[in-house]
Amino acid sequence: MKTYLVQHLFDGESLHNNMHLSVENGLIGSITSAVNSTLKPSAVLKGLVCAGFIDTQVNGGGGVLFNHDQSQAALRKMVQGHAQYGTTAMLPTLITDSSQTMQKAAHAIAHAVAESMPGIVGIHYEGPNLSLEKKGIHSSEQIRPLSDTDLATFTRKDTGKVLVTLAPESVPTDVIRDLVSHGVVVSLGHSGASLDTTIAAIDAGARGFTHLFNAMSGLTARNPGMISAALSDPRVSCGLIVDLQHVHAQNCALAYQCIGPQRLMLVTDAMAHVGSDLQTLPWLNSTITKVGDKLSLNDGNLAGSCLDMSGSVRNMYKLLVQRRLAISPKKDQQNTLPTGVQNDILGNVLNMASCAPANFLNLTGFGHLKAGYRADFVLLDENIYTKACWIKGQQIAGNKVSLKIV
Repeated sequence: MKTYLVQHLFDGESLHNNMHLSVENGLIGSITSAVNSTLKPSAVLKGLVCAGFIDTQVNGGGGVLFNHDQSQAALRKMVQGHAQYGTTAMLPTLITDSSQTMQKAAHAIAHAVAESMPGIVGIHYEGPNLSLEKKGIHSSEQIRPLSDTDLATFTRKDTGKVLVTLAPESVPTDVIRDLVSHGVVVSLGHSGASLDTTIAAIDAGARGFTHLFNAMSGLTARNPGMISAALSDPRVSCGLIVDLQHVHAQNCALAYQCIGPQRLMLVTDAMAHVGSDLQTLPWLNSTITKVGDKLSLNDGNLAGSCLDMSGSVRNMYKLLVQRRLAISPKKDQQNTLPTGVQNDILGNVLNMASCAPANFLNLTGFGHLKAGYRADFVLLDENIYTKACWIKGQQIAGNKVSLKIV
């Protein structure tokens, strides 16, 4: 057993100070006040410890793109590329590709799951059953109806948690029911579906929306579209890319107000650039280029993101604080919110990066810091930058900790 003395700890419900966190056999053993504890800590963690971040949409990282490389080495690079920013569990995401590439991706994930590779909890197939009208950077040549081959890949039982993004106008509701009956989590996206078609898919078991606001039918006076269902239906969760390139800050705040932190999930939609010095990446007949915090194709269209999860948390926290300041009478002469209000906002945002995706994927033992839960946790500094990261109790990123304050 190893015990840490933690300066600040958010367990998913409350913020605590001066705590002892014990870890044994990859699980959290106990969380107790240091004042009353008889445990002897072996390391001191200065900063805020919270549950590890869970990212349901990771196209790449560490210099590799999952579509380009489905090897075990590539998966390890993706995990390491994102762990330095607090991600402790992810779904490597395959953008629309051939059936053969999908099968190779499934084999790679099955191997990683069988070997308990740290950080890999399943796979996300984003496509190929999407709308050509809303395809984004997906290959129009590979977008296709659901085949028996692809269905068999989706419903494998050895690939951990399986998330499939599909356009409901392209997949019959009875097929959605069948996917759900096999344990597949169905999310709606890259779609121009009407409200009625969208609701029918939710009735059939779809439980999510992929990158809310992007590549989906919009909200207008007489055509509510997918966005209306995403904002109003309490049965669904929504992924949101908060790089402030994909979605305006006002719409991020709107999603938070309508959906709430229990069902609104922070995602990165990260490409290979995260956790690497990569600047350009070949994609189909174009090139994805990083300029500042933005990834674009040669034609200027967005092409995934270079966002990491701690950056997503920072962005969402800052925009929500700014919005609260703009409308709140409870601010002091320095134009700041009370500490309790700021802590409440931060706790909600941290849950959007951990508890909400854990619930969405039905990941038991993830998303909170509690006795018996996975010892997946992150140490953040006062500016919400990641200092260190642990998966199953093993530190995999950041400076090694000791009795010295880190």
